[in-house]
Amino acid sequence: MNGPVIELDNLQVKLGPRVILDRLNGCLSGRCIGLLGPNGSGKSTLINTLLGFYRPLAGRVRVFGKDVNQNLRELRSQIGYMPESDAFIADMSGVRFVRYMAELSGLPKSVAMERAHEAFFYVGLGEARYRKLGTYSLGMKQLAKLAQAIAHGPRLLLLDEPTNGLDPEARQRMLQLVRDIRDTGEVSVLISSHLLHDIEECCDEVIILKDGKIAALCNLEEERKANLKFLELEVSNENGFLESVRSLGCECASFGAGRLKVVLPDNIEVRQLYRLASEQSVQIRRMNYRRDSLEDIFLKAMMNGNGASAEAKVMSNGRL
Repeated sequence: MNGPVIELDNLQVKLGPRVILDRLNGCLSGRCIGLLGPNGSGKSTLINTLLGFYRPLAGRVRVFGKDVNQNLRELRSQIGYMPESDAFIADMSGVRFVRYMAELSGLPKSVAMERAHEAFFYVGLGEARYRKLGTYSLGMKQLAKLAQAIAHGPRLLLLDEPTNGLDPEARQRMLQLVRDIRDTGEVSVLISSHLLHDIEECCDEVIILKDGKIAALCNLEEERKANLKFLELEVSNENGFLESVRSLGCECASFGAGRLKVVLPDNIEVRQLYRLASEQSVQIRRMNYRRDSLEDIFLKAMMNGNGASAEAKVMSNGRL
């Protein structure tokens, strides 16, 4: 997809006397966007604002370039929503419920029924589609929620805690479905989750909220590429080798016992370190690329005061 998926323009949302989202600015254009933050940070409020349930106090939010409040009916037909809490009609069969939800999204009855069957087979519940939803297990209910979110063919899929309560096997199944949807290139996905590993497995962009502000907004793929020049080494003898590495223009720090951390400039390649080691009869026993995990990014964002602008990066590439 071309262009931004979600644009936040000085967005403020107030519920009662309290400002929940405070001057959010940012542009999200990833294929799969992770929404993170501690409880009370504003994640659910942001999702409800994207769905048009909450009107901004100030500023605007746009989806695919269109103001949500001015184009609400059109955008709702293009957005699929998988809520965290169950919202089923227990005595209704799975396929009938999904057909009903697809009709509410604007599809004609016959098309909605066809899409409902397709969605159930897609998520792996084809054999259970005529069973009443009240008889479904937790894992089946999560898959049924995903089926109703995708049945009408949305361009943007909002997933609120999609793996909540799932066992490891069901969780991996759900994440694979999310990746498959993402990889079609036809649907943008936003996942709100408290499980960092789920976000790291699926997302290429992440927005982190703290106290209603953006604490971090970063492209995970770019951050991972940037950190390919950050190395951890263990060598047999660092005397002389350390200074030789620095003479190449590398930042280098020693942590004793032959343990080094090195930041390579763009014009220096790893093979030059091996050549130096060979010239000085130094054995490189171990070499790792040091990448900040999403947990590192999240913790830095939480320690980064009262939030930052969308342009702020929480990564410090090459930091020793």
